[in-house]
Amino acid sequence: MRSIDSIIEKIKEFRPKESTDMILEAYHMAKNAHSGQTRKSGDPYFSHPLEVAYILASHRMDVETIATGLLHDVVEDTQISLEEIEKKFGNEVMHLVDGVTKISSISFRSKDVRQSESFRKMLLAMAKDIRVIIIKLTDRLHNMRTLDHMKENKQQAIAKETLDIYAPIAHRLGISWMKQELEDLCFRSLHQETYKKLDDQLSEFKKERDIYISKVIKLIQKELGQYKLGHLEVSGRHKHLYSIFRKMEKRNMSFEQITDLIAFRIVVDTIPQCYEALGHIHSLWKPVPGRFKDYIALPKANMYQSLHTTVFGPESTRIEIQIRTHSMHQFAEEGVAAHWIYKTNEKASQKDLTQYSWIKQMLDLQEDLSDSHEFIETVKIDLYSDEVYVFTPQGEVIELPRGSTPLDFAYRIHTEVGNRCKGAKIGGKIVPLKYKLRNGDVVSIITDPNSKPSKDWLKYAITSKAKSKIRSLLKLEERETGRVIGKELLDKEIKKIGQNTDKLLSSGKIKEILPQFHLGEVQELFLRIGYGKIDPKEVVRVLFPKEEPETLTGQIEGFFQKLRPSSSPIQVGGINDVMVRFGKCCDPLPGDPILGFITRGRGITVHRNDCFMILEMDNERKIDVEWTKAGNASRVVRIRIISKDKPGMLAEVSKVITQTGGNISQAKIETTKDETAIILFDVSIQNVSQLQNMKKAIESLKGVICVERAKK
Repeated sequence: MRSIDSIIEKIKEFRPKESTDMILEAYHMAKNAHSGQTRKSGDPYFSHPLEVAYILASHRMDVETIATGLLHDVVEDTQISLEEIEKKFGNEVMHLVDGVTKISSISFRSKDVRQSESFRKMLLAMAKDIRVIIIKLTDRLHNMRTLDHMKENKQQAIAKETLDIYAPIAHRLGISWMKQELEDLCFRSLHQETYKKLDDQLSEFKKERDIYISKVIKLIQKELGQYKLGHLEVSGRHKHLYSIFRKMEKRNMSFEQITDLIAFRIVVDTIPQCYEALGHIHSLWKPVPGRFKDYIALPKANMYQSLHTTVFGPESTRIEIQIRTHSMHQFAEEGVAAHWIYKTNEKASQKDLTQYSWIKQMLDLQEDLSDSHEFIETVKIDLYSDEVYVFTPQGEVIELPRGSTPLDFAYRIHTEVGNRCKGAKIGGKIVPLKYKLRNGDVVSIITDPNSKPSKDWLKYAITSKAKSKIRSLLKLEERETGRVIGKELLDKEIKKIGQNTDKLLSSGKIKEILPQFHLGEVQELFLRIGYGKIDPKEVVRVLFPKEEPETLTGQIEGFFQKLRPSSSPIQVGGINDVMVRFGKCCDPLPGDPILGFITRGRGITVHRNDCFMILEMDNERKIDVEWTKAGNASRVVRIRIISKDKPGMLAEVSKVITQTGGNISQAKIETTKDETAIILFDVSIQNVSQLQNMKKAIESLKGVICVERAKK
């Protein structure tokens, strides 16, 4: 187990004058609090916070952050309270611990809601103090390093969550070393056979590539050494496994077809020297057309700066070269954490971090999205995106995710510009709202005071801000329509017994019955009637029990009375005799986390929790559902396999599917010019566990590049 002395040594190495009294106090409090607790590996639980603190110290974080690393689990897992932490360590450490602590004491509807609420709290705390997410990322990194001791299904779930949320956040914060390690660890857990195969392939020719790297470094040093480029550093490295896997998957390529497995880095003193070095490299080797990017003039969203070029190096091999200054390199590796390296005795103020505009967008977004699951899914969209740079007519640079449209641009300028958008011009020419913006476009938005968002806009916009603002206005209109319809339906029933709705409203009689429906506003009653959640006849019965003798069922009971044809693999609130359909957009399997959506007259549609359609759903129609034992009935799922195009591959895969209990109902195969095959199978299987075993078995076949679940 890591010792406290090693942490103190690291702090003194970078901050020799810093007092470590707080670290020692945090160490003793956390050690005593976690006494007797163990991890899945059997190690003392306290070994985890010690490792977290050591990683933070190794990357030169300040004393308060390292102390929080030691204390980050005490509130959640022990009897220590936030008040005790504040009393002993002050307000700053208390807020950091609170920001990292999961929401475990509040009772939510489901585990997924609790997890989403935890993310929301973490992201909002991050907006107040960026160190919260640095600690949380470090916590997750050590958990990923020790994931082998968990059950396999738990490993898969944690790895997927890490790949979906934490690795992209590390990327957006510019902490590249952590992003790469997290991705490789997730890759190893999610695709064990593919990971091992790729690792073996890389190891096979590592010695030859190391010789090549050494040769290229010497050639670059010899060429650039002739010029005054200050303190020159040249290095080479193998690209990390996950980035190679993603390239193979994205371009449908085999490992043998990947040419740029090596990247080189040139580090100089000044920005002018970066461009000078680029010129010398291009005079030494021919550049590959279209493969030059200037991230110094136009930094990435995470403030990464560097020149990127790809050239035909020795032996006509394509090699990627990055050129940057020493300060850019430090920031490229550590990202936002670099602030604590440069400011040894001074905290990085929020003003220093204003370039992380997406953090502010998170604050704006959470105000518009009350549903935590929707909030997290929308955050993911922004985390994954690459960037495109466009200009306002005044020449201001606007950075947007790649694939953005004029609608995203309009909402980035101002919400009202987006809401009143009627059209757009690119370089003076009118373009449709679904036009994909390109680097360098000059965008002008045409507005109209009578224009308003339509549902089609949700198909065109991709940024979280645009989607949330569009959805917010549409919901307001939908609610108003629902209220109008609800009032009309109630009015129709009230007229049947000779009464008048407006008179009942003015007399306050309708308001008197609201508590019986657990409502506080008359307009909410109209809305629920309009949405089909309350029967207007039931309202009339409550208003005039003597006038309306017919016995009507209650809202929930009435709903389920209509939905009782047969037994179902899904249950709602313990009732499994409900009519359900499964969303074709995501084809949920028993074992998948799921969510239901009430559809008028057609029962409940069941979707996977990560289905993109959930973002389009009215929150008031969402309902918690779960699998029953009847959920073991077979369902058809589509599997997409990318492999080398070789004789017998289809037969080999078909055999594996049959051996793992699957029943093939349909198969389709396509081949590409680069000798790659894309195979689609529709397979009847019983649950997610069977699917995972099947994927693992297929991945182990020689020639298979990747296996994934696909949409029908």
